[in-house]
Amino acid sequence: MEKSYDRLRKMTYGLLFVIMLVFVLVQAREFLYPIFMAMLFAYLLYPVVKLLETWGVPRILANLVSILVAMAILTMLMVLLYKQLAMFLDDFPALQEKALENLDRVQYMLDRKFGDTDSSNEHWLRKQVSGALEFGGGVLTGVLMAITGTITKFGLMPVYIFLMLYYRNKFENFLLRLTPPYTHSRAQRIIDEIALVTKKYMGGVVIVILILCVINSAGLLIIGVEYAILLGIISAILNFIPYFGTLIGGAIPLLYTLVIQGDLQKALAVLIFFLFVQFTENNILTPNITGSRVNINPLFTILSIVVGGMVWGLPGMFVAVPFLGMFKIFCDNYEKLSPYAFLLSTDGTEEHAFNLDKVKKFFGIGQKDKKP
Repeated sequence: MEKSYDRLRKMTYGLLFVIMLVFVLVQAREFLYPIFMAMLFAYLLYPVVKLLETWGVPRILANLVSILVAMAILTMLMVLLYKQLAMFLDDFPALQEKALENLDRVQYMLDRKFGDTDSSNEHWLRKQVSGALEFGGGVLTGVLMAITGTITKFGLMPVYIFLMLYYRNKFENFLLRLTPPYTHSRAQRIIDEIALVTKKYMGGVVIVILILCVINSAGLLIIGVEYAILLGIISAILNFIPYFGTLIGGAIPLLYTLVIQGDLQKALAVLIFFLFVQFTENNILTPNITGSRVNINPLFTILSIVVGGMVWGLPGMFVAVPFLGMFKIFCDNYEKLSPYAFLLSTDGTEEHAFNLDKVKKFFGIGQKDKKP
């Protein structure tokens, strides 16, 4: 009876801790998420800072140069995206009317094919999609305003990044002083693993997205899609969010080409192009550039993105996966927490995984005939 009471008390304390943690994260989100994002970008810039320091550049100057170059690249990308998005919003009423005309033509063809003569169904498709387009225009305007507001909130991020890079050894020594001497080797191993995985993940993701910005925009320009640069950059940036970003990033130019331009052949070309890009990104770019990625299975990746979005919005969706990966590394190095690391990882499902070797085995490709 007493053991059951102790277990219940521990569970109650744990639940209260989770509730309080979520409450603090939500209430202090305006203060916290720039710090968490600054930490990730500090890991991203760390290899550049370290390289400059090995060349004899003082740490202060190395930090300053790295941050200024990163800010210049980000500013150019944001200005280009902002101008393209503002131009799109100016043309949105005309594009909306064009889309509705295309939908009227589609409904007319469907009515003729299925013999629908009911006058109450006339322009039914137009009415449904018109409301969706008006809502979409409001969303785009809200996104444009949110981007402006978010940039102003991130005003202190360069300062955070600079100080995190400058005091990185101090933070490491602080963590080691928090732990008993006999656990220093394990603590150092955790710190090194987190640094290695995070900087490779962040660096790889940024490089892949910059490459995809060029590939997507060039491909859409060749196909003849309007606002190819805007759609190409947006579809690439959305790859910051695993799974959801890839799906939405390809769907946006496809729907635009199909609904607004009304060109079925171009829509088919866009679909084939993004299938090719998706294959190239998953099998060539990401494995070779990102290297040791965060080893989280798709279920908990999606759950972490959903929870991050509920707590911090878009920044929460961005930081959820790498910080969950840090938590998994921590669990990996403690025996009592290792079951949680196993639950979060992709291990344990290798026999059910779909790969090229299993396809070859299924079709009998490359197998030598056995002698009787």
